[in-house]
Amino acid sequence: MNSKRFFVMVVFLVGALILGACGSAQADAAASEAAPAEAAPEEAAPEEAAPEEAAPEEAAAEPTYGENGIPVYGCLGTAEDALVDLNCREVTIAVENAYLPFNYIDEATGQAGGWDYVVIPEICEMLHCTPVFEECSWDILIQSVADGLYDMGADGITNTTDRQEIVDFSDTYISIDQRLLVNKGETRFASIEDFVAIPELILGVQSGTTNYETAVKYLPEERISAFEQYPFAVQSLLSNDVDAVLIDEQAGMGYLNENPDGLEFVGPSISSDELAFIFPNDSDLVDPFNQALQALKDSGRLAEINTQFFGFAE
Repeated sequence: MNSKRFFVMVVFLVGALILGACGSAQADAAASEAAPAEAAPEEAAPEEAAPEEAAPEEAAAEPTYGENGIPVYGCLGTAEDALVDLNCREVTIAVENAYLPFNYIDEATGQAGGWDYVVIPEICEMLHCTPVFEECSWDILIQSVADGLYDMGADGITNTTDRQEIVDFSDTYISIDQRLLVNKGETRFASIEDFVAIPELILGVQSGTTNYETAVKYLPEERISAFEQYPFAVQSLLSNDVDAVLIDEQAGMGYLNENPDGLEFVGPSISSDELAFIFPNDSDLVDPFNQALQALKDSGRLAEINTQFFGFAE
């Protein structure tokens, strides 16, 4: 066979084979595209994820604490369970952080604690709101609330007719007695009347309080030593710089618990007062807080908290 002719034939045959193979591959591909894919072993198609629902809002189990030791809360409670839905509204609360056992800074932990820090968050759970505690010195606390600088004031405030002129009060959450706190073993007097009869005795009290108002009913001002905060008055008593401190019994219990071997009460109640929260005049928070306080009373929870901090329920 002519080698040239043979070569041409070989090239022709090889080309035909290549074209045939390409055509077959293209046909197979086309068929594959045209025909529905053969079902592989069927796997359950993942269900389309439903849009994520917002988790229900719940009361924070544990608050975080700022550098000043004051607890920081988010919105407490839920709209569904609220007595009155405040819709996560921030409620600013003025506290002194120096009035045992209502509010104080624990020396061991550096964190704020006390009755106010238990009751008010529980109220916010029932009202679906956000409590924001802010420290305020006692001498300006009531006026600051009256001026609208805070939404409310805590701090064991006695309801008086004079104060009713500038702030609104909640319902009473506890009634208290004013009593004489003395060093343990005191024998010179057994009542406020005995105290008044001994001219050299000095009475310690916090300025701007109903305790001070009671003190001046019994004693001239030169026999009264007024302090900015009760911790200073009690320390002065322990140092024998004053002879007694006139104090609300509930607050005095806090100091007794801290100094069981150093302090005691003497004599009967000198005056009885009712304590309540305060709000700026015409505040829309008064009624919701009253509803929450009533719910705490009805459930027995308020009596439980009062007994924990004061030793008695009402």
